[in-house]
Amino acid sequence: MSKRLESKYKINRRLGVNLWGRAKSPVNRREYGPGQHGQRRKSKPSDFSIQLMAKQKLKGYYGNISEKQFRKYYDEAVRRKGDTSENLIGLLERRLDAVVYRLKFAITPFAARQFINHGHITVNGKRVNIPSYLVKEGDVIEVREKSKQLAIVLDAVQTAERDAPEYVEVDHRQMKGSFLRVPALSDVPYPVQMEPNLVVEFYSR
Repeated sequence: MSKRLESKYKINRRLGVNLWGRAKSPVNRREYGPGQHGQRRKSKPSDFSIQLMAKQKLKGYYGNISEKQFRKYYDEAVRRKGDTSENLIGLLERRLDAVVYRLKFAITPFAARQFINHGHITVNGKRVNIPSYLVKEGDVIEVREKSKQLAIVLDAVQTAERDAPEYVEVDHRQMKGSFLRVPALSDVPYPVQMEPNLVVEFYSR
């Protein structure tokens, strides 16, 4: 698990967007960046900075995963047949922490990562504590029996901030869900515009 030295809300303010669409995000009140230089007048961004920002948004959205791990996803996306940007999104959405978040078993991707690390999730009946584990189509993801009454889970499933997308199926009474298929970019309910094509351009410079 990568060390995240800054808070998730600082990521929001640095990027200038409400990455997870949360009502609590300070971007809703302060659109400028964090720190003493946050309110400086911004110059017109270069192509490189636009591409870098697209990469940072995508990395940050999935729990601010490490650069090394993110580059591995890009390299794997390049190796696969088809559109590289679509392949990249497909790989990121197959991460177990992303799937747990999509199933609404956790309120944020960061909470999903911690929840998995603490051993609260099973895949096809077997406990998995690796957030980057890649889920396959048809896999069944379930909250362990001992963990189903935890307040953090109950709060997450009851939140009205978002709904589970069509590429997963979930029964919140049983705290069990399935990963039905690998989504396309257009299927993923990002609260902000993601541009994986710019990420591809960044790495292929």
